[in-house]
Amino acid sequence: MLLSSCSKLGPLSADNFNVTPNPLETQAGTVPATINGHFPEKYMKRKAIVTVVPELRYSNGTVVQGNTATFQGEKVAGNEQTISYRLGGNYTMKTNFAYADDNKADMYLTFQAFIGSKKVQVPEVKVAEGIIATSELYKKTLGTAQAAIAPDAYQRISKQKQEANIKFLIQQATLRKSELANNSVQEFVKMLQRINNDRQGLNLENVEVSAYASPDGGFNINDRLAAERQKNSEQYVNQELKRIQMRANVDAKYTAQDWEGFQELVKASDIQDKDVILRVLSMYKDPEEREQQIKNISSAFRELADGILPQLRRARLTINYETVGRSDDQILAQINTDASKLSVEELLYGASLKDDLNTKEDIYKLATEIYPNDARAYNNLATIQYARGNYKAAEQFIQKAQSIMPNLPEAQANLGMLALKAGDIKTAEQYIANATGANGLAEVLGNLHLAQGNFAQAEQDFSEIYSNSAALAQIMNKDYASAAVTLKYVKNPNGLTEYLKTILYTRMGNLDDARQALNNALAKDPSLSRYASNDLELKKLN
Repeated sequence: MLLSSCSKLGPLSADNFNVTPNPLETQAGTVPATINGHFPEKYMKRKAIVTVVPELRYSNGTVVQGNTATFQGEKVAGNEQTISYRLGGNYTMKTNFAYADDNKADMYLTFQAFIGSKKVQVPEVKVAEGIIATSELYKKTLGTAQAAIAPDAYQRISKQKQEANIKFLIQQATLRKSELANNSVQEFVKMLQRINNDRQGLNLENVEVSAYASPDGGFNINDRLAAERQKNSEQYVNQELKRIQMRANVDAKYTAQDWEGFQELVKASDIQDKDVILRVLSMYKDPEEREQQIKNISSAFRELADGILPQLRRARLTINYETVGRSDDQILAQINTDASKLSVEELLYGASLKDDLNTKEDIYKLATEIYPNDARAYNNLATIQYARGNYKAAEQFIQKAQSIMPNLPEAQANLGMLALKAGDIKTAEQYIANATGANGLAEVLGNLHLAQGNFAQAEQDFSEIYSNSAALAQIMNKDYASAAVTLKYVKNPNGLTEYLKTILYTRMGNLDDARQALNNALAKDPSLSRYASNDLELKKLN
């Protein structure tokens, strides 16, 4: 009687609708659904207009409306999909709901219906029950993620070198007193003495002697001349080593015709015909032919003879050594006695040696007091506050870091992490886009891609990271074997680690292990109890 009435449309049942997926499932902060509906025969009155309004009703009282669709009867002059009165009709509509941080929700269809100008009532219909919100657990795993720590540049052992140059007169190999008295040679000698006296802070690797002849004058003459220059320079170095009673390896060699050095000096010069000379060097490989062709450029050869060639008649003395800084124990001991004697790099490095957050915090605070203009310590204090869940305090430290260094990439990355924690993916994208080169960027990107629902890319980002977020990405990507390994090696496992194991074991059919993991999770973190009681992932455990 209701279906045939001219003034009513009557109820529709859940059998008239099929929702995919059912139960619903979160995706990047939303709950998408596809509704395949059917208006039965003789339902849609010829003058009827029906708007289908999907609603997602959460247990916390939040109601989110999705995308609507409107349909019309055969005698309505409109542009909506027309449904036959006699035959009925099928339709498909897609909708999307915002996720309201509640993993218990049901989907209803409500209707706004008119026959002509008269509004009629069509009862609502429950079409989908429950929601799987596992992908949204990233908001919880973010709490144990590592924020980006601005790195120190401390190197305990650093390779160094010091060079000296001795110049020779044309066609001569004699070491002149004036050359041995020049500043670079005197600094060379002083460095040898310093290394010899400082056995702990400086280590000598070797001394190199490289002698050269300029490329003019013929190969045989230059070969003999360069060899003689090497011999005399090497002898000088050995005499100095003997004088200070220092043992060292001296590696000596010579180059008969220094065409390479010649080319570099010409390139750097302002000689008028330098392009012509460089072309000659590229065109002619035979040394004698090169020399003759260059001499043919008479206008330039005088400049070469006066300005370039004398610089190639030389010996280069090189000390290769290492500087050795404080050991880990020495740095930590110095922090406890007088931290002001440490460099900022040593302080930041010292903090990295400690696992305890309170100790790290104390060292970073010392760094800000001694080196207030270094932004890294403030950023790293923000990472301490982030780890503790004090996100407002973390933001304040980041702002301080940015006031010193506006483009510190780690600060940008951490602002992105804070935006993710607040559920603001768009803002997070903007910050993280400015974090190129940040230390720990791979983990930050992994969390961003996890929040975006790009699980395959997130798993790649987390390839060398063992964290709750990494495990969640692998579970969502159905890479269960990798997720099991990751969860095994999470550095500081907590209740959420056990909860992820529960989901993993349930999906793999290991229900006894899943029950044990769930017990462990709730023992470590009772706050997970409500979420677990509504989690359809765990339905098989009941």
